[in-house]
This record gives sequence, structure tokens and C-alpha cells, in this order.
Amino acid sequence: MSTARIRTRKPFARGLRVGAALLALAGVARAQESGVEPAVTMHGHSMLEDPFNRSLLIDQLETPEHGELDWDATFWAGRAFDKLAIRTEGEKAGGTTERAELELLWSHTVARWWDVVAGARADFEPGPTQSWAAFGVQGLAPYRFELEATAYLGEGGKSAARFEGKYELLITPRLVLQPKLEADWYGQASATSGVGPGLSTAEAALRLRYEFRREVAPYVGLVRERKYGATADRARAEGLDPDDTRLVAGIRLRF
Repeated sequence: MSTARIRTRKPFARGLRVGAALLALAGVARAQESGVEPAVTMHGHSMLEDPFNRSLLIDQLETPEHGELDWDATFWAGRAFDKLAIRTEGEKAGGTTERAELELLWSHTVARWWDVVAGARADFEPGPTQSWAAFGVQGLAPYRFELEATAYLGEGGKSAARFEGKYELLITPRLVLQPKLEADWYGQASATSGVGPGLSTAEAALRLRYEFRREVAPYVGLVRERKYGATADRARAEGLDPDDTRLVAGIRLRF
């Protein structure tokens, strides 16, 4: 084979490589124009990221007009479809904790925007600590209503349920109005916690917050809480008003 023929193969091979690169770039440009993302592969397999995330939301940290302290917070950690969540809420007045709850839940995504949850709940106040098994659903309904429905089973065949719904209305990009409705139901009466069977309490609230940043938002609001049935009778017997309306002021924090 002559030296001249050997020398002509290198420019030819170089030209093939350049041509292949130009065809690849043209294919990517055409895919972007058509709105189709080009596949990104590594070792012949597509790479789908599912990072580990975590979030802490103190949805309510507020002081009613009577000088009490109420809180409602949720922490979760996990990936897209499976998460571990901790919920806590309660009330404190006069240096005494009147109600305190803690839930440890596992959540699993079963549909777009919807999770099933299962775990345990502990009531530390009022009375002795009471434990419950918990299971339910949570998610985002049409028109962006946030819903939570949880059922509880306790010792001795006790049962309870809680429903919570809320909505966020953006008045301006920073000013947000949040209506919220919460209802509690119990299957049996409890002398230590002061609740009767059936619908125990329902709370309707309207809070207006201003988000200096997404993570920090002070708010003011109006909350009405009403007791029903045997729970209302117990409250009257103790000299309490079963229908309470109060102004609140607090701060919402997100980390």
C-alpha cells in the first residue's frame, strides 16, 4: 500500500467524525424546537433523580386575646413517593399545657397530589397519655383545597376521627387569606379528656398573613370554636362557654 493512500484516510475519518457531530447537534436542536426533551442516558440507562428532601412548617404559632399559646406544626423527610412525617398541635394557657398531641406518620403517594398515611398518635394532655393507631388520606383537591382526613383507633376499642380543610387565597403576591375548617369526632365518651360521643368540636378560622419572605409570615385572624353534644354539656357543667370566638395574632414559619 502506498504512503499517499495512507495519508488520505486520516482527513476522511476526521470528516466522518465532524459530520456525525453536526448531525447530532441538528437532532438536538430539532427536538428542542418541537418541545421534546432529548433523552439523557448513562451506561444505556435513563437517570431519574429522586432526591431526599425535608421541610418544617410551623403553620400556626399564635397568641389568642386571652394570652394563651396555640401551635400547629408539621415536619416531613423523605423522597417523592415515601415520607416520614411528624405532626404536633396543642394549647397552653397560664403556664399549663391544656392540650398536646404528637403524631408519627408514614405517607405514601398513591395518586397525583394524594397520599395515604399510617402511624401512631399520642395525646399527652389532658389527663394521662393516650395512644392511638392512625391511618388516613391527605392531598390537594380540585381548586387547590388542602384536605386531611384521619381515623384513630385506641385502647379498649376507642375510636376517633379528624377532618381538616383549608384554602389559600392570594390577594397580592405577598398577602394571603387562609380559611380553615377542622372537626373532631369521638366514638366513646372520655372523662379525662372531657369529650362525649359523636361530633365533639368544630373550629372555623380566617387568617390573613403577610409574607415578607416565603419562610416568614406574621398574621392576624379570627377563630370560632364550638363544642357539640355531650362535649358541650360537659363544658357547661364546668362553667365554660361551649361557643368561643377569639382574635389571634401569630407567625407562620417555614424551613
